[in-house]
Formats: sequence, C-alpha cells, structure tokens
Amino acid sequence: MHLVYLHGYATSPASEDARVIAARLAERGIPLHIPDLNVPDFDHLTMTAILARVAEEIRALSPGAVGLIGNSLGGAAAVNFVHQYRHAEAAGVTKLALIAPAIETAEVWQGLLGEEQLARWRDTGTLDQYHYLYEEWHAVHYGFYEDLTRYPTAQASVNLPTLLFHGTRDEAVDYRASVRFAAFRPHVDLRLLDGDHRLLNHLDAITDAMIDFFGV
Repeated sequence: MHLVYLHGYATSPASEDARVIAARLAERGIPLHIPDLNVPDFDHLTMTAILARVAEEIRALSPGAVGLIGNSLGGAAAVNFVHQYRHAEAAGVTKLALIAPAIETAEVWQGLLGEEQLARWRDTGTLDQYHYLYEEWHAVHYGFYEDLTRYPTAQASVNLPTLLFHGTRDEAVDYRASVRFAAFRPHVDLRLLDGDHRLLNHLDAITDAMIDFFGV
C-alpha cells in the first residue's frame, strides 16, 4: 500500500509532523509520499488546486492501493479528494487517516477571523498570513476563502474506513466538528486525545495506530 501525507495550512512537506511520521514509517521501510500543497503558490492557494495536486501525486505512483493521511487543512483535502475524485484518481484510495482535520473548513476561518476581518479580507483582496516553514509573511488572496466555501467537507460522501484523531484542547480547529462528522458515520473510528492542534506529543502513538490501521 502507498501512503500519501497531506500537510496543513501554512506548512510544507518539511513540517515537523510530516517529518516525525515519515521517520517512524521509514524505520519499518515504509516510504511516505508528501506532495507540496502550496499550489499554485501560497499566496494564490485554493482547495481546487490542492485536490488537483493530490491527483497528480497519485497518478505518479505505481499500481496499488493508497492510504491517504491528512492533517488539518490536509485532512479536509483528503475528505474532499475522496469525494470529488471518487471516479478517477481517488478510486484507489482504500483507507483514510485524519489528524485534527478542518472538517467544517470555511467555518474554521469564520471563527478565527470573525465577520469584520473576513469582510476586510474580501474588500482588500488579501490577508497577511505567516508561513511557518518559509518563515515570512504572505498576502493570501481572498479567492482561497471563496474557493473553500465551494467544498462543504462535512457533507462529503466518504464511506471508507477512517481513523480520526483530534485534540480536545485544539485552539485552531474545534474538535467537536470531528465529533459531529463521526457521529453518523460508523466507518469512522474517532480517537479524542488530550492535546492541542499540533498533537506533537502524540505523533509517535498516532503513527503506531496508523501502521496497524493501514496494515503496513
């Protein structure tokens, strides 16, 4: 099985979570494919472009089942990819693992910014955002948020076995969205953890659980 990791917002394939998980998998001889989702670049990021990039990554893999891992915005991308590309590149995805996924994606931004700052973003066209791996500020276009509203992640039709981790002290993405997502989906194994959004202290245990889940 191929494992593909989708990193979060304002990070990259070099993020700490990606490196920790990749290293643990490498100990078992398991490669982790980590596409750069800052597409077409961070300033002009859209979910639509992210999904196309994931499809490109999967097309480049040798034949075989795919396990998709998504963290934060990457978690939302994983769910939307399986739904939007179910008759194409996502047909080979057999299992999902989600870490602090931004399930109610547009609502996350509404909660973080509030109506006034959202309106300012719309009116000015850009929002200054710090990219943690680039270590610099970028003017992210309002089209990012507009595009997110076209993807109601919580309503996506995804019936794959899904392992979902979320910290109950998540300051960025409310864990209760994951609770709601799992509530009527018997194929979702929700594991709430005592942790914040990054769950760094739990990554070893999360990786071990994913190894069992994916059977690799």
